Amino acid sequence: MGHKFLLFILYLTYMNTNAQEHTYSKNVSTFTIHAPQLDANKKIWIYLPEGYAANSGKYPVLYMHDGQNLFDSATAFAGEWRIDEQLDNLEAKTIVVGIEHVGDKRIDELTPYNNEKYGGGQADKYLDFVVNTLKPYVDSHYHTKIDKENTAIMGSSVGGLVSFYAVLKYPKVFGKSGIFSPSFWFNNAIYDDTIIAEHIDARLYFMAGDHESTEMIADFDRMLEILNTKMNNKKIHKKIVHNGRHNEELWAKEFSEAYKWLFD
Repeated sequence: MGHKFLLFILYLTYMNTNAQEHTYSKNVSTFTIHAPQLDANKKIWIYLPEGYAANSGKYPVLYMHDGQNLFDSATAFAGEWRIDEQLDNLEAKTIVVGIEHVGDKRIDELTPYNNEKYGGGQADKYLDFVVNTLKPYVDSHYHTKIDKENTAIMGSSVGGLVSFYAVLKYPKVFGKSGIFSPSFWFNNAIYDDTIIAEHIDARLYFMAGDHESTEMIADFDRMLEILNTKMNNKKIHKKIVHNGRHNEELWAKEFSEAYKWLFD
């Protein structure tokens, strides 16, 4: 499967909508915040653990991209990740912040470099928003642990790419990253930036299916070969899913295992 086809499928996935019944739980709410870095308003989904309201303790925070696909089948054209149900089942004590993409600007926001065919390259602005606008808001309005060891970021496809890039760009902010089906092919500069990065100190969970694209596993191995020279490999987890394909079904299925490894 080629990159152009994957991007076409993702375009259909993220631009289409269906009138369905909402499925998000009582622990999920939304708010809107202005992102001056992107000259846009961002809808944010937030999951608060069971018992949050009656507990004054502080919680780790997981930031995730494509917020409309995380909790609600009515807004997730290709199926939701069921984050709220999965975390409820795990009795997890983590706040999840889901950041909605802005339609046709998704690829721009979630890619750190330009691609000759597909454009992109605005991830520095997007991460500036996450780190310097959204995170301060979340930390001031919710009971959060603000240190890097308790701040994680996760996403899939170009969301996986930017979740890895975030660790390079903000090593003092993100101490954990869930990197699903990362689009390392988008620009080889991601390898160059990894090579020149100083010692990387974060927990990194890499996951991909072996039926996503012809390059996915090779790109995986190329990145991990670099990382194994720069950091403690006990902080790296790699999982290849047999017959896994580039879709929400795979990412939803693999979320709980990744979450448990990252927050263990």
